[in-house]
Amino acid sequence: MSKEASEVAATPAPEKAGKFGKKKIIIAAAGAVLLLGGGGGAFALMGGDDKPAAHGEEAAEADHGKAEEEHGKEGEGEAAEFVDVPPMVVNLRSADGGARFIKLHFMLVPASADEAEGIKAKLPLILDAYQPFLRELRPEDLAGSAAVFRIKEEMLVRAGDVMGKGQVKDVLIQDLIQQ
Repeated sequence: MSKEASEVAATPAPEKAGKFGKKKIIIAAAGAVLLLGGGGGAFALMGGDDKPAAHGEEAAEADHGKAEEEHGKEGEGEAAEFVDVPPMVVNLRSADGGARFIKLHFMLVPASADEAEGIKAKLPLILDAYQPFLRELRPEDLAGSAAVFRIKEEMLVRAGDVMGKGQVKDVLIQDLIQQ
């Protein structure tokens, strides 16, 4: 080989190494930005407090004070108790005919503490109103976060039909398991 041919063959190798180095730096920088952004997003979602955490007796006193404030607010129209509904297992309607089930555990929030006993007394009627709705659900109806919202709204409407409008304030879903 001539001297020129050997120089031409030798020059592309350092250029490729340089490009690979730049790619590596860009990938590392992008990874760092994603990592920092993800960490910042997680911190924001977790609700990072600006105040340092209290220790020992100070923390216990602070928690006790918050509990007393919340208890005082309950008397101002908030429900003092929830009606815990035993878990329900219902078979779902599936297109392929396979066995699909949903296990649902939820609580009903009465509009006032006085109405909690009325809800407990009519709980069998409320559960009976939920059965047809839950049995008509398909597995694809349970996909996504909007599905939980739709189920809660439908359950609230059906509880209102049984109890009377406004007596059940909310439905709190504790567990929603599809199998």
